[in-house]
Amino acid sequence: MSLKCTFWGDVVDFILDAVQGINSFLWDFLLLLLLCSTGIYFTIRLKFVQIRKFKQGIKAVFGNIKLFGEKTNKDGMSSFQSLATAIAAQVGTGNIAGAATAIVSGGPGAIFWMWMSAFFGMATIYAEASLAQKYRTRVDGEITGGPVYYIRAAFQGKFGKFLAGFFSVAVILALGFMGNMVQSNSIADAFQQAFQIPTWVVGVVVALLGAFVFLGGVKRIASVTEKIVPLMAVLYITGSFVVLVANFQNLGNAFSQIFVQAFHPQAVAGGVAGITIKEAIRYGVARGLFSNEAGMGSTPHAHALAKVKHPCEQGIVAMIGVFFDTFVVLTLTALVILSTGALSTGTTGTQLAQNAFNSFFSSFGNIFIAVCMFFFAFSTIVGWYFFGESNFRYLFGKKSKWVYSLLVVVFIVLGSLAKVDLVWALTDMFNGMMVIPNLIGVLALSGVVVKLSKAYESESERLRSHHPKGND
Repeated sequence: MSLKCTFWGDVVDFILDAVQGINSFLWDFLLLLLLCSTGIYFTIRLKFVQIRKFKQGIKAVFGNIKLFGEKTNKDGMSSFQSLATAIAAQVGTGNIAGAATAIVSGGPGAIFWMWMSAFFGMATIYAEASLAQKYRTRVDGEITGGPVYYIRAAFQGKFGKFLAGFFSVAVILALGFMGNMVQSNSIADAFQQAFQIPTWVVGVVVALLGAFVFLGGVKRIASVTEKIVPLMAVLYITGSFVVLVANFQNLGNAFSQIFVQAFHPQAVAGGVAGITIKEAIRYGVARGLFSNEAGMGSTPHAHALAKVKHPCEQGIVAMIGVFFDTFVVLTLTALVILSTGALSTGTTGTQLAQNAFNSFFSSFGNIFIAVCMFFFAFSTIVGWYFFGESNFRYLFGKKSKWVYSLLVVVFIVLGSLAKVDLVWALTDMFNGMMVIPNLIGVLALSGVVVKLSKAYESESERLRSHHPKGND
């Protein structure tokens, strides 16, 4: 029996090492180059759209928050509901653990490079969302869209079919199955530490809640995300601000560490030993891109369903999702860690964030993180389920939805039962594999994005000339 266990343990270790090797190549080199260069490319071609249209995006988002609001129908979601579903997927456990990991591995300067990747990523996600709107279609009487449809539009024939199919399989595995396993595992661990609740109990409860949302279809998903996203945002931002106000005298030093150590990692006393500028860039950019998902092809599934007058309207709204994820939530986590001095505890990931909040809230910090972890991870489960379902239906048809829903519920329960290092690694690998076909399609259609943007801005200018006091 022990020999059998040892054998399977060795097999798992071998697979884990192989997958981690692939991930090192993908996330430490290929994807950083591909994602950053794509963001810079669209920033230039779209004339810094993330700056020019930022005010319009903010007004569009905050002018459409309706917690009990707009009813969905078979033609999709409201613009805010689409954004809320996208943010639900973007703002996950990585916003607590991701910033902590980046700081430990790349030093406080990694946060600066996280900001830079998000800035250029806003242009990428503008292109993704605009294309998702442009090439959305109706299947079995329902509006649907996402990368598979604009990839097929970019490449006719077998090559396009292969790229789209490859993307769909990667999304289903990375998000719908393995990704949701690790999200449920994060919730179960947090609640076990804070409340001593058995992990399997938490897993079953999360699975049942998930099933209730999943089986309600797009209407229920939209209704849940438009409520849970503002709630979790207010909860986490309020808790973070309380800690930051209590440590306001350290904020100047926290910002100094971020900016100085971005270029001189050892320049500030107390800097993490051995960190180089290369590592600061590597971990900052990688964790930032992984968190906000710009270029990965996940959030376009939600943006495709938005009811807007022009595709670029949702592209502008989509940029705010990246901004909120990185410049607000991730930044708050980083400032709490740096201003409380929690970095000196020698911990990492979620534990480092818990130590930072515990410095003010005492043992309540664990409870606060557990509650935030539930909202962050559960919202991600809902968003990732929806993205995976869109691709499952693309591959296997509408009737396959019930099979997919059942499988996701099973994976959620399994994810709560044990540590899932290999599953995390596989999730990272398939997340990385999603990027390649998605960006091939987006870059191939860059001319379409530019043409859409010019037409939209010309029409907006024409309307302003007739209504000079109108909105931007």
